[in-house]
Amino acid sequence: MNTGKASRGRARWRTAAAGLLLLAATTAGAQLSHRPDAMLRSGFESAASGPHTDQEAARFLNQATFGATLDDIQHLRQIGYDAWFAEQFAAAPSYQAPYLDWVSTRPPGQNGVYQPQRLEAWLINAVGLYDPSNPPLVHRDQLRQRVAFALSEIFVVSDQNAGLQLQAWSLASWHDMLARNAFGNYRQLLQDVTLHPAMGVYLSMIGNRKPDAALNIRPDENFAREILQLFSIGLKQLDPGGVPILVNGQPVPTYNQNTVRGFAHVFTGWNYNNCSSAEYPDCVGEYHDPASASVREAMLPFEAYHDNSSTKQLLVYDQVQLPGGLLAPGTAQAELAAALDNIAGHPNVAPFIARQLIQRLVTSNPSPAYVARVAAKFVDNGTGVRGDLGAVVKAILLDTEARNGHWGANADRYGKLREPLLKLVQLWRITAPRSANGRINLLIDPSEWYGQAPLRSPSVFNFFRPSYQPPGEVRDLGLVAPEFQIATDTMLVATPNDLDWRIFYFYVGSSYSYAQDPDQLLMDYGATLNPLAAQPGQLIDRLNLLLMSGQMSPFMRDVLLTRLNALPNDNGGRDRVQHALYLVLNSPEYAIQK
Repeated sequence: MNTGKASRGRARWRTAAAGLLLLAATTAGAQLSHRPDAMLRSGFESAASGPHTDQEAARFLNQATFGATLDDIQHLRQIGYDAWFAEQFAAAPSYQAPYLDWVSTRPPGQNGVYQPQRLEAWLINAVGLYDPSNPPLVHRDQLRQRVAFALSEIFVVSDQNAGLQLQAWSLASWHDMLARNAFGNYRQLLQDVTLHPAMGVYLSMIGNRKPDAALNIRPDENFAREILQLFSIGLKQLDPGGVPILVNGQPVPTYNQNTVRGFAHVFTGWNYNNCSSAEYPDCVGEYHDPASASVREAMLPFEAYHDNSSTKQLLVYDQVQLPGGLLAPGTAQAELAAALDNIAGHPNVAPFIARQLIQRLVTSNPSPAYVARVAAKFVDNGTGVRGDLGAVVKAILLDTEARNGHWGANADRYGKLREPLLKLVQLWRITAPRSANGRINLLIDPSEWYGQAPLRSPSVFNFFRPSYQPPGEVRDLGLVAPEFQIATDTMLVATPNDLDWRIFYFYVGSSYSYAQDPDQLLMDYGATLNPLAAQPGQLIDRLNLLLMSGQMSPFMRDVLLTRLNALPNDNGGRDRVQHALYLVLNSPEYAIQK
């Protein structure tokens, strides 16, 4: 099936080759020089007063959600930014694990719960689809889902780990934990990350034991190392703007091997919550039912296996919470709490987390001033609370650099490469997709065609590093472009091929054999875009608004208009709609989110 699918993609690629070649000729400078008058504001006005145009609303929603829709644009313009945030913070979270519970109750042949069903649950929440497990629920917590996805690329676990491949419920509950904490407190998030069994398996903290010289046992350092390097403070001391602090021209390390060893000893004595003290060493290797509470709920402490006899070296920094960073012996629970307090209080946490969330939502190269403003909100949300992630997310999205950074002196350094999978999600959000039974069968692994899928990273370092610099001009300018790490030669062909397949074969009314299955997600062009096809300019303007926030260059619009006018308005406009979608989604201008 995959070979045939690729062939169809290549055929369609040839059909639109002329248009794509012309679009590819658009330079970054041409794209950046096109600044609609509505965006030329002298500065960001108060949150309550905006957005002032549909384009401003669409641009905000394309940063804050999985993609703008006409209804969401209209709603945001009616209520304004502040009220929109209040709604999103108050919206009930959409979770994945309950959906898997529902799937398991389906008739035989429909009740399998594996990773494809977890991805199905993720898509229902991300796209905002009808949920057959909880009718008539319509998922509206777009900001929470978008932030949870961003967090999943910082606090990484993956079904590519052998111990998690068959644990769909565990990974669904992991993502649910991220969603639950998306607007909560960082310190609580750090604790929930530490004690979740999915992380326990992924970074081998589960079953971690105190030293035993006779058995040649030493505490595992895997989680201890990554909680410091990836989940909290990073390798180098940072100033409030996220810039490494230099001493004699060299960056200053945040910790050393003694610190890693100290935390490794702290993280001993934790295991699945259905273990007994007598079986602790064997409990890790025992079978744990994928649907059981033991793979979803927090690990429990077992004091017999916790190192409560040694003093542990923790982080040493200004505003020291523990004298010299030394932790006196105690229970597993008490030492864990003290260690997480020690990490969460480090001055690096605010700029380290702020910068990565900005990169995931807004721009790859935020200015130090932007990072510092968001980090300050992390340190104090305005009421003396540290680590308020809801306040951090709001600060990221309403900052003047988020709202106005796409034009001005540094516009050529602003923006980010769209994550490939999110192109497909945004396509679905604007085309009213549905299946006959409410289920979703992706048919193939998205990571084969997009280089990524939720919780399917090849390593704990995510699909791409926040510091990745592709060779060439980006690296020469000292900039980063994280998402380009998965923009390989293979993916640059595979992603357009998959988009082609879905755009041209999976729509309401299609006669394609796979489209007849009741669990195939079909796009409803007739209800969304076909009526505009008689006037190609109107169709292009609609896609420009929804997909590109009104930032399409005049050059690109002219190329698209010429192409669509050359097509007969057949099948009620569907032919023009399909070509327009394919060309826009694979254009260089759309590829960069600004």
